[in-house]
Amino acid sequence: MALERLCDPRSKVSAHYLIEEDGRVFHLVDEASRAWHAGLSFWRGEKDVNSHSIGIELVNPGHEFGYRPFPAAQMEALRALCLDIKNRRDIPAENFLAHSDIAPMRRQDPGEWFDWKGLATHGIGIWPEPGAEDDAPMTAGEAAAHLARVGYVPPAGEDELRRTLLAFQRHYDPKNLSGAPDGATPARLRALCCVLRR
Repeated sequence: MALERLCDPRSKVSAHYLIEEDGRVFHLVDEASRAWHAGLSFWRGEKDVNSHSIGIELVNPGHEFGYRPFPAAQMEALRALCLDIKNRRDIPAENFLAHSDIAPMRRQDPGEWFDWKGLATHGIGIWPEPGAEDDAPMTAGEAAAHLARVGYVPPAGEDELRRTLLAFQRHYDPKNLSGAPDGATPARLRALCCVLRR
């Protein structure tokens, strides 16, 4: 069904690659061409993420239809594909992002069961380890400022901050989906800002 949808012009959505749960990889759009995977999105000031990214979709029912863990074969295929793209295009590790990172108001994928930490050990994404200096309470204002420094769209208001923090937590603090600056979130957010020097 996912393949049919991504190949149907009426769906108005596409991606460069689709990875099935059994690890099969479908190359759908040439990397040099624009795909419609990001939709309305933002990252580090860029509002046209579709024109500046390579989109990879993973088959999974998603949060609304029975979200489940990603099989090992699917993650292994993703790791191999990402490393190939990274090496060919010299993509920095921090430029591997989730749909929920670039569109936190409307996207949740790939979600809290996606192994960002494991991928980061291969240079696909980053996973900063906080130091003792990072472990302190964080106000809502500090959280909003740090999220904007990392690259998220600057949250305006309580609801946007909650949803953006939730997107951050799905990526960097997946055992804590509070949408508040608590748990490991403040320390990891500070550590990420430090690594990115923003």
